[in-house]
Amino acid sequence: MSTSTKTRGIGGVMQQSIRGRAKGGESSPRSIIFLVALWFCLLFALLFLTVLLVTIWIDGNGRLDSRLFTEYPSSNPDDAGARPAILGSLWVIGTTAVMTLPIGVAAAIHLEEFADRNNWINRGVELNVQNLAAIPSVIYGMLTLAALGFFGVVNKNQVWVGALALSMLILPVIIIATREALRAVPAEIRQGSLALGATPLQTVFRNTLPAALPGIATGSILGLSRALGEAAPLLLLGGLVFLRFDPNGLQSGYTTMPIQIFNWTGRPQEGFHELAAATSIVLLIVLLAMNALAIFIRNRYQQRW
Repeated sequence: MSTSTKTRGIGGVMQQSIRGRAKGGESSPRSIIFLVALWFCLLFALLFLTVLLVTIWIDGNGRLDSRLFTEYPSSNPDDAGARPAILGSLWVIGTTAVMTLPIGVAAAIHLEEFADRNNWINRGVELNVQNLAAIPSVIYGMLTLAALGFFGVVNKNQVWVGALALSMLILPVIIIATREALRAVPAEIRQGSLALGATPLQTVFRNTLPAALPGIATGSILGLSRALGEAAPLLLLGGLVFLRFDPNGLQSGYTTMPIQIFNWTGRPQEGFHELAAATSIVLLIVLLAMNALAIFIRNRYQQRW
């Protein structure tokens, strides 16, 4: 076969490939319809979210005053506030962070750096962690309720009980985020540390973990922000909807902002609906601040390898 014939054959194959890509590419009717539908769904979701935020702001900005942060719930909406709910959210989320972060980071380090991936037990653990991250939050409330009943815990309306349920909720998320951050660290850093005589444990704590810390912090903050907005598992555990004292310890009774919002939206008086909207604004501000902190940490301290 001559060189010109080979060239024509290769050129024909290339032209057919280009025609195939053009036929099924972004300019095809099917791709255009899919792209239009995708943008329509995105714009519809943004429009719905915008209307919801504007409605909440219109309903609740009149009660964004000092009474919302200093007064206790009352049967009179003009005298009511969300002080116990705000303090209770801080107590529960703080306890959740203390209970979850060390365990989640340690589990991720073990699975990513030391566990034998060919072992069927480790593969089963990894699969279960991924599946647990997608389970509805109320299931964790039921699991906590069953565990407390098994161990004979009668009083379930305590700060540490609510934190336990939320810890189980976000633990898989933190493990997955930490493993992804560790996986993003180049293998050359580990190899260089080991070549200089460091042990695998020293390599993890002196090289790999500090390099992955921005990603770990970002994932942890996002997981805690999810826990802050949860109400279903706490209601299942008997979270109080009417509290007139400040939570003051791990064994104290508590309520949170989502629980308080749930209670006020079920009242017939319009004043309680305004209080629920105002508390929702406070909750949204806290969530936006946590997400902004996570984005700042990621952009400020994340290294490009």
